[in-house]
Amino acid sequence: MSELPHVLVVDDSRVVRISLINHLKGTYSVREEADGEAAWQTLVLDHSIRAVISDLQMPKLTGYELLERLRTSKLRRLQNMPFILVSGEETEEERAKACALGVSDFVTKGVGCAEILRRLNNLLALSAAQENVEAAREQQVQDPESGLFSRKFLEVQIAQALAHSARHGVETSVMVLGFDGFANLCQRFGAPVAERVAERFAKMLAGKVRQEDSIGHFGAGQYAIIAPGTAASYCATFGERVREAIELARLTVQGETVALTVSIGLASIPADQVASALALLEIAGERMQQAMQSGGNRLEAGGTVPQLRPISLRHALELLATDRPETVIPHLPALGAQLMPLLELMGKELGLALPLAELERRLSERNSAKK
Repeated sequence: MSELPHVLVVDDSRVVRISLINHLKGTYSVREEADGEAAWQTLVLDHSIRAVISDLQMPKLTGYELLERLRTSKLRRLQNMPFILVSGEETEEERAKACALGVSDFVTKGVGCAEILRRLNNLLALSAAQENVEAAREQQVQDPESGLFSRKFLEVQIAQALAHSARHGVETSVMVLGFDGFANLCQRFGAPVAERVAERFAKMLAGKVRQEDSIGHFGAGQYAIIAPGTAASYCATFGERVREAIELARLTVQGETVALTVSIGLASIPADQVASALALLEIAGERMQQAMQSGGNRLEAGGTVPQLRPISLRHALELLATDRPETVIPHLPALGAQLMPLLELMGKELGLALPLAELERRLSERNSAKK
């Protein structure tokens, strides 16, 4: 039994635990706990445990709370551990919450122990495959200085993601990010310094993507992200957040303040009909180039670019402080509407006859013209 994979079963019902253990024994070595807090202590101390099967409603710590502790743990083995959550009555709300917390699988108790065993087998097989991929990444495909993956390895990752998408009918997205004016940055500070600056942001980005995503080199000052199972709309939202964060960053290089922006190209299947993984990556790269040629600091997703996202007054002031009024101008109608009550109050308190009606009319006209 000591050579069998170790699994932790967590349920406050002794009857349920015994039933699960009877189905798992012979294939797995099972440890059991009756509440979430005891399970957490066991997981921290017992490094042999490979997976968790947990009830949803338990004393001291619920299944959700136990899952959240694993996914936010500093221990990598707990962050990635397969976790099956078992609920008495599965609802869409429960499933959505579990998925948001990073559950590996979500089943109802009525599905039967044999089905749970089958899903556990699949999850552990997938986990072993991912561990092998991670080992290969560490040994063969990482840039020794940046720690990011090579473009060749990214192509392999895309091929695997496309195969998974074809089997399960899910989307896969590829995003290529390039720093605008990177050649000028190289000329200004030298190529080695410019590369280090770009890689600093790329490493920050690597800490923001999901565990199943891959980020690596695409070209000089350019990086690609492979997001298996991710819809283009979600990837576009993430890309916009990245673009805005870099736009607002204040960076000092060799005593000089440098303003950086990125252009992003996005491609996905099945929206983009491609014959190979390389073709999907190249489409994303071409769209990044289109974004750069259109002025930069934008995202191009082949007609699925998200609508203009509203910005807050604070964000607008930060952009103005960094001398980027062109980014604020498209948002003036919405910002003006937010400011109108404050301007009205200031006019009353200071006894000023501010032309609020005219200002409101002009902003309304501009908003109508945009539509």
